[in-house]
Amino acid sequence: MEEKFNQPLGGNDMPRFGGPGTMMRLPAAASAAGLDACFVGIPMDIGASNRSGTRYGPRQIRAESVMIRPYNMATGAAPFESLQVADIGDIAINTFNLPANMEIITRNIGEILKHDCIPLTLGGDHTISYPILKAIAEKHGPVALIHVDAHADINDTMFGEKIAHGTPFRRAFEDGCLNPNLVFQIGLRGTGYASDDFDWSRDKGFTVVPAEECWHKSLVPLIEGIRAKIGNHKTYLTFDIDSLDPAYAPGTGTPEIGGLTVIQAIEIIRGCRGLNLVGADLVEVSPPFDTTGTTAIAAANLLYEMLCVLPGVKYKR
Repeated sequence: MEEKFNQPLGGNDMPRFGGPGTMMRLPAAASAAGLDACFVGIPMDIGASNRSGTRYGPRQIRAESVMIRPYNMATGAAPFESLQVADIGDIAINTFNLPANMEIITRNIGEILKHDCIPLTLGGDHTISYPILKAIAEKHGPVALIHVDAHADINDTMFGEKIAHGTPFRRAFEDGCLNPNLVFQIGLRGTGYASDDFDWSRDKGFTVVPAEECWHKSLVPLIEGIRAKIGNHKTYLTFDIDSLDPAYAPGTGTPEIGGLTVIQAIEIIRGCRGLNLVGADLVEVSPPFDTTGTTAIAAANLLYEMLCVLPGVKYKR
């Protein structure tokens, strides 16, 4: 019998302002059992250091996903003819205890991975990537990392705390979650406290691609080179929406001018096709600062593009 895949609720079946509040109005599921990929929210912003509000990110990203149709006209990807996908809701974080959330998130992502389901996570501040990577590494070992961001997020501490949205990739490195020679940080920019602020990453073997090296050009050659270096190594993709210029994504906690364009972001994600992706996240959408919804619209569409490049997705052309 031919497998029947879940489908997003279409705009001709239910007006886009109606229907379920799930990602793309997909069916909701209580767990990842039987799924190839899932959308999962982590509504947490107690790791943020500047503007808060990313706790509302998952809900708003879902709300702005209603315009996304199932077939990718540009690439030919047909994820809903290839994979069983559902929205499994949000992880019930402790909104008063950041260290406790690290354990909560790792445990919940671990449960998803037990079903061989690929998690696509809606943040939430960037702290969440650390416990996700811990769960990923527990299953897959050290992974390659494509990290798109305005910031390196490799601080040792913030206000004396080891856990914050500016520290996740130092913690992940220290815990052996990453293959440092296959970590690529794209879009870093802004002012710093010292000229060597990005050197910790380089010293550990990470490849750093500052935003200035991305200006005025296509990033297809960049991501092709990264894909060739990673090969078949298991890979995690983390995308901070503040990697985009504030002209495209004003609704975020730590905006920096001179960022990537939406087109460049799409090039990066589409260029991940063929990689052995084992998970991805989209973080730092802050709806209170997203007055027109453009940031959440970009985030929802980029998450869809991530779904389209997962292993096993069929392409119609």
